[in-house]
Amino acid sequence: MLLHIPQVLTADEVSDFRARLAAAGWADGRLTAGYQSARAKHNLQLPESDPVAQELGAQVRAALNRSALFLAAALPRRVFPPLFNGYRAGDGFGNHVDNAVRYDRSGPSIEENGQPVRTDLSATLFLSSPEDYDGGELLIEELLETRQVKLPAGDLVLYPATSVHRVQPITRGARMASFFWIQSLVRDVSQRSLLFNLDMSIQKLERDHAGDPTLVELVGTYHNLLRFWTDV
Repeated sequence: MLLHIPQVLTADEVSDFRARLAAAGWADGRLTAGYQSARAKHNLQLPESDPVAQELGAQVRAALNRSALFLAAALPRRVFPPLFNGYRAGDGFGNHVDNAVRYDRSGPSIEENGQPVRTDLSATLFLSSPEDYDGGELLIEELLETRQVKLPAGDLVLYPATSVHRVQPITRGARMASFFWIQSLVRDVSQRSLLFNLDMSIQKLERDHAGDPTLVELVGTYHNLLRFWTDV
């Protein structure tokens, strides 16, 4: 399931992010790529240890907690600390699949390499306006088609981390974004999609038919399915 989540960040937040990132200490994006991805990756990235990346990443996570649509779709158990990348003219990222597991080193962990995070979902939060650059589309391969994504600044796209995807080369301007991964409470994408669709239907019924006793049964069904499928 590919989902566009609008206005995760406000216009003021986007402006602040862009100003701080413009003055940040960018590094070669290949430093954090796996073997296969490094051959296809040509961009800039803030190191995970950079104070600006950590501070802005915390703001992204706070914004995600405000987004009812994100919480309903992702059912997050863990969110990998958001990272930040930049693409200039000529930069791009060829076809790749994200690593199945990332290691969160931002907090204490009994694991030597950090807390493992299974990457069920990938997310890209756009920080540049579409009119500020040409190219730079995120292309995500689905079963029957390839989806092209280029969203307004502050909007987020959520998609299965199992997807083959790429970023088209930039031909004008520059593109900045935050990207991260989510380990969901529900590992299976089909189960997670069914729960999301049921949740959206319940919310619509609550708006249109508030007080209908059938809603209690539907909410109970949702939570019983979540209880049955939750991976904890």
